[in-house]
Amino acid sequence: MSTDDSLRLDRQLCFPLYAAARAMVQAYAPLLEKLGLTYPQYLVMLVLWEEDGVSVKVLGERLFLDSGTLTPLLKRLETQGWVRRERSTEDARSVRVSLTTSGRALKRKAASVPEAMSCRLGMSLEEVTRLRRDMRRLFEVLSK
Repeated sequence: MSTDDSLRLDRQLCFPLYAAARAMVQAYAPLLEKLGLTYPQYLVMLVLWEEDGVSVKVLGERLFLDSGTLTPLLKRLETQGWVRRERSTEDARSVRVSLTTSGRALKRKAASVPEAMSCRLGMSLEEVTRLRRDMRRLFEVLSK
């Protein structure tokens, strides 16, 4: 392959990944708007619905976000009444994030989002599973 061919946009792996990521977030937007969430806020809530009362550090590790990005997200979620942030009594440097009653109730409303996205994708469960596995593997390789 010539240098000119290797520099064609349609030969790049990065571009379809970038375009697909943007399209995925855009596909989630109308579903999440009904809940009053942005996509990054939805990701935070997913983690908290799995494990309530985690530290900001753990949230950042799970979502691959630094505290400078995560803190404003958490402030907005707290303003909306879905989470509560509290300094740890054991370590004042650590802040725990917990769901409020409203935040736990939002989970029931959000339960329709994965099914709606599944319908939107029009892919079989096997295809989605394979794609998710391949994306995780790609991420692992690039994160080393």
